[in-house]
Amino acid sequence: MNLLGPLDDIVVLDLSRALAGPHAAQMLGDLGAKVIKVEHPEGGDESRGWGPPFVGPDHDISTYFLAANRNKESITVDLKSAEGRELIERLVRQCDVLVENFRTGVLDRLGFPVQRLHELNPRLVVLSITGFGHDGPEGGRPGYDQIAQGEAGLMSLTGPSPDEPYRVGASIADLLAGIHGAYGVVAALYERERTGRGRVVRTSLLAAVAGVHSYHGTAWTVGGKVPAAAGNHHVSIAPYGSFRCADGVLQIAAANDGQWRKVAALLGIDPGEPRYASNRERWAHREELIADMERALAAHDRGHWLARLAEVGVPAGAIRSLDEVYTWDQTRSQGLLVEVEHPVLGRIELPGPPLRFEGLEAVRHRPPPALGGDGDAVLAWLEERES
Repeated sequence: MNLLGPLDDIVVLDLSRALAGPHAAQMLGDLGAKVIKVEHPEGGDESRGWGPPFVGPDHDISTYFLAANRNKESITVDLKSAEGRELIERLVRQCDVLVENFRTGVLDRLGFPVQRLHELNPRLVVLSITGFGHDGPEGGRPGYDQIAQGEAGLMSLTGPSPDEPYRVGASIADLLAGIHGAYGVVAALYERERTGRGRVVRTSLLAAVAGVHSYHGTAWTVGGKVPAAAGNHHVSIAPYGSFRCADGVLQIAAANDGQWRKVAALLGIDPGEPRYASNRERWAHREELIADMERALAAHDRGHWLARLAEVGVPAGAIRSLDEVYTWDQTRSQGLLVEVEHPVLGRIELPGPPLRFEGLEAVRHRPPPALGGDGDAVLAWLEERES
């Protein structure tokens, strides 16, 4: 049963594993597409074994796998066998999208180069996600998230100082590659309405991270300055970051002089003092500014300051742990948690899709599938499509 959504007439063949490809396919499933996940008969997607944590009566269900595979059906296929290749050919003929994140050349060696895929189905949109790109001097190089975070410069921007590069806590290169891939697929499907033909959409972990450098990128390409990690404070705006108060830390973002004057009034700081009169001066004297602000903030707890800052309209917030995020009324009000009925775990909550479509409500989300649990149903669907 599919989720009703903008893509509810689209069928996706998901040959990917781990995170980037599965995340892209899951996003398409969230939009209503029927997603058929192809897994190896022995163990399936390797993320089924990634943990802890593991849950279930036998503690053998990976919460990692649960995160990237809702709204999918699972079949098991040995892609190296003649029988498996024949089944994939049949599925390709009936699908609109194929998602894969093999290393460059692997799909060709399995007998499915792009030319063959389009011989089988000229309307097929193929999403190919690699580590560092399918061509170029390092094309085909294997890539995992943390390696890509380092190679693509993200770790140099993250951490308390330039001498301590940190990885982003989430697998952001994988997730961004999946997001970019999904929106590329949607664009290719739209183009197909005009041309009648599918095309290959390519992205990589490298491209996904480089694609969000934003003002850090132009600082170098235009400004000639190499950005570096600046901890929890903005590299261009002050005050904009995290600050200690009486009982912990809160975040304050004064992005213009008007907001700064409101913060200064609350904290008893002269906003016109020469060091702090404009953002350029505040940024140049940022350490002094932080010290002055934290001396004033030490007088009260986080709740007090957040309430006062809200009263005067200055953006501010707490730093929540994930349990706090998922029990927060605002998170739940935005549909960012969905309930599914898992065949082993029963009713569980999963992080939900980040998009909402006015006037279009999800009827039901499918739980992440058991390995090969939908084989008979998919074969029956395939035979009906072929008849």
